Amino acid sequence: MAEQGLDPETPPGLHLVSAFLSMEPTDSLISLARACGGSAVTVTVQRFIWDHCINKPAGKGHASHMKNFLKKLIVEVESNYGDVLDELYAQYAAYMASFKDNDLIIGNARACKCISFLFPDGCFELPTCPKSRKLVVPLQCSLNMLAGDTGCSIWPSSLFLSEFVLSFPDIFSGKSCFEVGSGVGLAGICLAHAKASKVILTDGDLSSLANMKLNLELNQLRTYTDVLERATGHPRMVKCLFLPWESASEYELHDFMPDIILGADVIYDPSCLPHLVRVLAILLHKVDSCPQIQKGGDHNSLLDNKCVDGQVNGANKGNLSDSNAVSDGKCINECGGKAIYNAAPKGRSREHPVAYIASVIRNIGTFNYFLALADEANLRITDQTKTLRPCDLLPYMQSYDRSSIRLFTVLSK
Repeated sequence: MAEQGLDPETPPGLHLVSAFLSMEPTDSLISLARACGGSAVTVTVQRFIWDHCINKPAGKGHASHMKNFLKKLIVEVESNYGDVLDELYAQYAAYMASFKDNDLIIGNARACKCISFLFPDGCFELPTCPKSRKLVVPLQCSLNMLAGDTGCSIWPSSLFLSEFVLSFPDIFSGKSCFEVGSGVGLAGICLAHAKASKVILTDGDLSSLANMKLNLELNQLRTYTDVLERATGHPRMVKCLFLPWESASEYELHDFMPDIILGADVIYDPSCLPHLVRVLAILLHKVDSCPQIQKGGDHNSLLDNKCVDGQVNGANKGNLSDSNAVSDGKCINECGGKAIYNAAPKGRSREHPVAYIASVIRNIGTFNYFLALADEANLRITDQTKTLRPCDLLPYMQSYDRSSIRLFTVLSK
């Protein structure tokens, strides 16, 4: 089928181009290239890659990624006794002559990735769906996710939260939305497309905040920092705020009082959780009954607790490899009896704001600590993963494992 004509606007050509622009791992790109050629990277597929990926202005990605992709592409073709396009050889030779491996990724190297949200059949009526059924979001991101530049990286939960916003725009349309730990700003950009009445993005890292503002500009969104700018009510305006959780004051947070709070992969560091829960409690109108959170608390006794449910009992401390360990029915803290229940959220007014938290549960002890702190703060955690399942808007992104991500709502009791 692919040999009869690849189209960059329809699968499988669309998936290959989208994966290339989002800088998917080279193995994923080769897999998609094979799919375009009916299991082989033919000359036709190579020509398509050259014309619609490598030789396009948007395809002039980071040298390291481009060099690795070209190398694997050439090896893939040669290992199957195929003919490699001369253009691909020439481009790879140019990278070999111009860059040494050690020079390709240095320090906090950044690259522009384009995340393409592809709306499937049945989603055309969504207000967030463009006529082309493709929403492309350019983002400047870090290439060193694990080298101290995590706030400028795109994390799986951020992708999931963005899919959620675009899949359920009625939840966010006309609402004041406030995100904690906004990182590259992807969810905030999607909130603007969902026509939230106000979008406030926050981060506790100044480097991440500067990068976030750049990404908003790349997506034709204006940022404001003072009351006069806010008064203009520009529909494409987003507020960016430096907000370390540990120093955020109740007075400062009460100035915002959003309808909806969002967060992606914010449940990861036990030392930060008391501050995070305090911020959530204030924004959700519950600050009087969490003295231990304000003091910092002692979570050591909770780290050996287990999260159990009717299907998977006794999930051990450490990596939670089975996503069902916090799923159907309820997840109960073995010692404290705290529980989260699957239930559809009811429509709530400003008097009852709600938080949506998307997270990968990497350590069950850390997650149970979050549950305990939330319980002390009179916050109720509800697992909405199966109730509010977003559309699969990133079908080409093989590196993105949606099954590992949980979606929770947080409400005041």
